[in-house]
Amino acid sequence: MYYLIEETLTPCEEGDIYGGSAQYVVVLTSPDWQRQRERFDMLIDMEMDASQETKAVVNKDSLTGTLSIPDRADISGPRHNFSFALDEKGIILVDDSDYVEKMMRRLSATKKWRLPGLERFLYDLLEMTIGDDLAFLERSEHRLNQIEEAILRNEVKIYPKEMNDIRGDLLDLRMHYEQLIDLGQELQENENGFFMEENLRYFHLFTERVVRLRDIVIGQREYVMQLRDLMQSQLDVKQNRIMTVLTVVTSIFLPLTLIAGWYGMNFRYMPELEWRYGYPAIIVISITIVVLCLTWFKRKKWM
Repeated sequence: MYYLIEETLTPCEEGDIYGGSAQYVVVLTSPDWQRQRERFDMLIDMEMDASQETKAVVNKDSLTGTLSIPDRADISGPRHNFSFALDEKGIILVDDSDYVEKMMRRLSATKKWRLPGLERFLYDLLEMTIGDDLAFLERSEHRLNQIEEAILRNEVKIYPKEMNDIRGDLLDLRMHYEQLIDLGQELQENENGFFMEENLRYFHLFTERVVRLRDIVIGQREYVMQLRDLMQSQLDVKQNRIMTVLTVVTSIFLPLTLIAGWYGMNFRYMPELEWRYGYPAIIVISITIVVLCLTWFKRKKWM
């Protein structure tokens, strides 16, 4: 697919991109790129490979790189990967799926530029990859708030697996944003002079927005750690309560066990064994010991 960067992203024929005043956008598959790469007169020192990494590489007469975009429906799952190569005349996007083509259709249908140019196109393209991230992170934080409230209400009995999933997604997003920041800074450097100086502000705006998203992700990862500590403290409180009950029960029955053991020896000359009121006396003594122990524990606030 071929486009010209005019007032809108305008579809065109292949011949329209050569020798015109407007910069172009070309979307190709990997086989098409291998067949047509010589037509674009870019001195590329490296093969474009859509690896699992977002990066940009400055070549002698071009800027190449890859974009690896996590699927927001499944952050840890397969990513949308595509490569790019650009110079002052335009940009080639190499994608073996329909991800880039969908973005081109959206840009063509929704964007109108007062000052069209490659810089503004790149800004809108990169912005589209993170356009829904703030809402995604808001939903993530809302879910963490719900988990916190459930923990405080003692509705969570074991450490939720969902928290591990959220933590892993946030880690993947943080790495993605770090790579986008590096990409934005590389574009802003404009080492080959492909971009107009007054338009470098677009890359600065994009980088600043990604930095804010990264900071939100870092804050949420710390929130997850705090929830894990809260969950552990709740479990510790429950265990302490159980240990307190066991200690109280043991303390109460310890003197009773001593009495039972003492008089269970059945020595021949133990006078209490033949005493008429021995059995009722032991009952009274045992009840008295239990009452005194309970009173003492409550006074010490151990119960």
